[in-house]
Amino acid sequence: MRRKNNQPPVPFMFPPVDTKNVKAVEAFVERSFASIYPEANLAWLTTIFRDMERLFSGRHPDYQAVDLRYHDFEHTLQATVCMALLLEGRHTAGVEPRLNARQFELGLAAVLLHDSGYLKVRSDTSGTGAKYTYCHVLRSCAFAATYLPTLGANDYEVEAVLGAISCTGPTKEISRLEFRDPYECVLGCALATADYLGQMAAEDYPDELEILFHEFRESDEFLNIPPSRRAFKTKEDLADRTPMFWKKFVQPKLESDCQAVYRFLARPVPHGSNLYLEAVERNIAKIRRRNAARVARVIRKK
Repeated sequence: MRRKNNQPPVPFMFPPVDTKNVKAVEAFVERSFASIYPEANLAWLTTIFRDMERLFSGRHPDYQAVDLRYHDFEHTLQATVCMALLLEGRHTAGVEPRLNARQFELGLAAVLLHDSGYLKVRSDTSGTGAKYTYCHVLRSCAFAATYLPTLGANDYEVEAVLGAISCTGPTKEISRLEFRDPYECVLGCALATADYLGQMAAEDYPDELEILFHEFRESDEFLNIPPSRRAFKTKEDLADRTPMFWKKFVQPKLESDCQAVYRFLARPVPHGSNLYLEAVERNIAKIRRRNAARVARVIRKK
């Protein structure tokens, strides 16, 4: 149905899909994929969604269900939705290099696999997957390298996915990485962007900082890092430093190292509202208010 000229455009809803519902996310991503590549087959995406849902829910023969509350499967789905929207917006903008259907599929494979490294094998009975925080990117790459060939991915395609997953490490500088093909850099920038914005734009992000702190603490304890050398000493420390983390680290990284691909999340592209950035700013403002209120309570008690 054609919209009449005097009618306002249909607003872009945020979030556009319930990220607690894997079937809803799968349907959303597949609709986006089909709208860009109407002649493409959905079988590959359907298989990966099915396999990742089984993996994270503990129905893989070698791995336990994810036992983290922050880096859970919903976190992966949040990043997946963001990634699909970003790639769709980039396609609409018509920038080069254009991604073909297979390259889009590889990008979605990368985001669905990027946190598989938090999962524990069945013989691992100590602690949670949080202990793998500092090595989960390597473990994710290792799992992806063994899983993707079973779907028929060739060595170049596996390399592209591993390269994109590697871009999610907080210490990685994408500009220093070497990519065999320009599209691989696009996927890496898109995945790193979706990883940050997917979680930080979530409505419950301010409420989950304490959960995130406990994951960091378990990892520090697993690596025998003394308290004096830990990045975050307390949950309050993490909350206090989150606004500056966004302003001084994430924003510059998204703008420069990730080549500002976040702009493709605007709706309409390229000059519409970027609801992801707006949601993050609301969350940061809420965190600032909570931090200020906590400090005020401490002062009143003195």
